[in-house]
Amino acid sequence: MRRAAILLGLPLSALVLGAALLSLVWTPGDVTALDIPARLQPPSSAHWLGTDHFGRDLLSMVMVGARASLMVALVAVGLGLLLGVPLGLAAASRAGGPLDELVMRTNDLIFAFPSLVIAILITALAGPGALNAILAIGIFNIPVFARVTRGAALPLWRRDFILAARLAGKHRSRISAEHILPNLIPLLIVQGTIQISLGILAEAGLSYVGLGAQSPLPSWGRMLAEAQTMVALAPHVALVPGAAILLSVLGLNLLGDGLRDHLDPRLRPARA
Repeated sequence: MRRAAILLGLPLSALVLGAALLSLVWTPGDVTALDIPARLQPPSSAHWLGTDHFGRDLLSMVMVGARASLMVALVAVGLGLLLGVPLGLAAASRAGGPLDELVMRTNDLIFAFPSLVIAILITALAGPGALNAILAIGIFNIPVFARVTRGAALPLWRRDFILAARLAGKHRSRISAEHILPNLIPLLIVQGTIQISLGILAEAGLSYVGLGAQSPLPSWGRMLAEAQTMVALAPHVALVPGAAILLSVLGLNLLGDGLRDHLDPRLRPARA
């Protein structure tokens, strides 16, 4: 099962990443060029995935949309890692103290609100755009990584090699950086893949309501929003971006599950 998840998730994730990178240098058509006579054409040799209501090539739009979705998701997750992991390490090093309580109660406060609703509120107040979408999604990645890091670090502080480091006179912050963090990297990698998939969904949701990446940059969520009134007339216009979101999220989740089973030694006997 572990191998199957990785073998299926890795190609799907690589396909999305490859499409995003390829769009930087080449797309089958110009996503900003309108061709009204060719509007709503079904998939053909000229347009492999068909055209939208403006005659734009859907394959090109999906490729550029992958770039927008991955950029928002990756930067937002990077923001969560950059701020959440140090907070989690600091809280674990002072377990039960004021800093630990402050970090965890702040996390509880953020988790008390639906993340997508608050992200919509933030982008509505700050204005639509990819940068504000990154900030809105990144804010909710911070407590996720802080909680995961703290939960995984707490048992390590009771291990013999950590006690030996403390007896050697090392400061708690140095122990966290040199001994705790390296043991958490596999867990953070797995959590990162899951958060990237959630970030893609969040970016699509923000774009769907007009608060994500703005025109002329295509976005999967906005493509779905524009296609919702044409499903009966040209279903491929909605199916193409929907399938892109489905495959990217499925691939990342499968890859995360496979990596978790592969990197976590506690799960290996159960999977044997």
